[in-house]
Amino acid sequence: MSSGSPRVLPAASGIAEAAAVLRTGGLVAFPTETVYGLGANALDARAAARIFEAKARPSFDPLITHLADAADLPGLVGAVPPAVAALVDRFWPGPLTLIVDRPAAIPPIVTSGLPTMAVRVPDEPSARALIAAAGVPVAAPSANRFGQLSPTRAEHVVAGLGDAVEVVLDGGPTRCGIESTIVDARGERPVVLRLGALPVEALVEAVGPVDVRPGSSGQPVAPGTLAAHYAPRTPLRLGAAEPAPGDGGRRGFLAFRERPAGAWAAVEVLSPEGDLTAAAARLFDALHRLDAAGVTEIVVEPVPEVGVGRAINDRLRRAAATWH
Repeated sequence: MSSGSPRVLPAASGIAEAAAVLRTGGLVAFPTETVYGLGANALDARAAARIFEAKARPSFDPLITHLADAADLPGLVGAVPPAVAALVDRFWPGPLTLIVDRPAAIPPIVTSGLPTMAVRVPDEPSARALIAAAGVPVAAPSANRFGQLSPTRAEHVVAGLGDAVEVVLDGGPTRCGIESTIVDARGERPVVLRLGALPVEALVEAVGPVDVRPGSSGQPVAPGTLAAHYAPRTPLRLGAAEPAPGDGGRRGFLAFRERPAGAWAAVEVLSPEGDLTAAAARLFDALHRLDAAGVTEIVVEPVPEVGVGRAINDRLRRAAATWH
């Protein structure tokens, strides 16, 4: 990680400068409605390689390509399968990433050599304005070191990547707080490859039954699907609010609704109202604070396994798997 600092520009006024950086092969971190992305020109193999270098990301983990508008998809990939087009019409712009065949214009490094490409249109005006101003599709995984907590604020990006990125557009905290849902709809039935900010229930309502197959033990078929991922630097485990005797009150706790009793050194509550959407928006921000609190361990309480709660628990399980 670099020790310097990137240029941090307001998202409202830094679009032109950031777009120029993208066009010349540089890296720009920018807000989406999910998390902050680390963007490079998706048509430029050398620029895409810089993403892997900056994140220390393994070359076998593919990137998501971002477009400014759904109307740009046919021009990039050609004919769009009807089931994919239906999801585009229903959910773009938004936190849904779709799997399509990789077009010749996208270099293989972006897709980690896979014959498919992950693509979406973000539901964040400054992100779409940046992509449109750059005039190229933008490859952008989350703007953090590989395997660590995703960034939901510009300061998370600066702390994690330093001057490995030229420009950070600061658009404040992200709205959804967790990554996009990834779906492969090219077959007979859509397959959810990564749980995310778009609940499975919304997909079922729109298109009928779907299969859910998140996770990967080999080469990922979609970004962000490794079994161990999204982890803080502090050891993390799933558990209940029961501090062990003699722990010295040096542990942190991530609660869903209620602050736990006992000697916890630091506590974060995701949503006192029990709102899963609000809990998702706060998830990574809360984990960043606990990670910086100097605790010896972070204990996290799972949330209800419904709606976006399934994606929250997915992130928590992957984070815990890093430490086991």
